Amino acid sequence: MERIEAELFTDGSNDAVVRLPGRRFPGVLVQGDSLHILRSAVAEVVEACERGDVDEARDSSGLLLVDLDALLARYEAALNEHEIPRPY
Repeated sequence: MERIEAELFTDGSNDAVVRLPGRRFPGVLVQGDSLHILRSAVAEVVEACERGDVDEARDSSGLLLVDLDALLARYEAALNEHEIPRPY
């Protein structure tokens, strides 16, 4: 394990925006349990598609999109607050 200093652009919650040394743009630190939840949400969509259940796939993917939009909004707000251009 290597210890480094990173720049923290938000509070240290489950989806902290941080920049690691040597990186031009910050990233989002996703905790392991949150990553597992996101993976499970994608699996629900895939399973619904495999069953041909379009309604469930649409509902599950809609919830996943809401979660990802919130994560992206937090990232973009942190960039805006610190006058960092978006990398996309």
